[in-house]
Amino acid sequence: MPFLIGPVLTAGALTHRPQPALPADGGLLLRPWRAGDAPAVYQVFQDPVMHQWHARAADSEEEVAGWIRDWHRAWEEEREAQWAVVDAGSGALLGRVALREIRLDDGTAEVAYWTVPEARGRGVAARATTALTRWALDEVGFHRLELLHAVRNEASCRVATSTGYALEGTKRSAALQPDGWHDMHLHARVRGH
Repeated sequence: MPFLIGPVLTAGALTHRPQPALPADGGLLLRPWRAGDAPAVYQVFQDPVMHQWHARAADSEEEVAGWIRDWHRAWEEEREAQWAVVDAGSGALLGRVALREIRLDDGTAEVAYWTVPEARGRGVAARATTALTRWALDEVGFHRLELLHAVRNEASCRVATSTGYALEGTKRSAALQPDGWHDMHLHARVRGH
C-alpha cells in the first residue's frame, strides 16, 4: 500500500557525515562521546539527584563504557544522537544532551539532558539544549522536538521553558521512576514556530 506523503527526513539524514561537534553559547561544546569519558559519567551516576530523576544507575566504569559504545551504534543506526557537553576550553565534562526516540519518517525526536552536580544552576542544560535544538530543527530539518520531564522536576521545567519548549500538557502516570509512577510534562518545539 503506497503512502500518501513522503518522509520528513530520509535514512542518512544524520549519518551522511560523522556526528558533528556543536558549539554552544558561554564557552560550551557539544561533542561525540569518547571511551575516555566513562569514568566521569560513572561518577555522575553516583549522584543521588541522578537517581531521583533517572531510571538507570551505573554499577561500574565498564558498564558506562558499554553505554558509550551503544551511543555510537545508536548514531550509526539513526535511533539516538548523544553528545557530551564540555567546557570548550578545559574539556571538562559538564553534562549530556541527546535526541532520543528519533523517527526520521515523521521528523520527530525527544530531547533529553543532564548536568554534572558542579554545573547545575549555571545554565549549562539550557545552553546545550538551545544549540542542539538549533542544529536539529534548522540544519537537519526535524519538524518537531519533544521534551518530557517529571512534573516535580522544577529545574528541568525551567530549562524547557527558557529554551522555547512550549508546555503542551501533562501525561498522567507516564514514567516509572525508582519511587513510583510520575506524571510528565510534555513540552515541544516545532520548526518555524
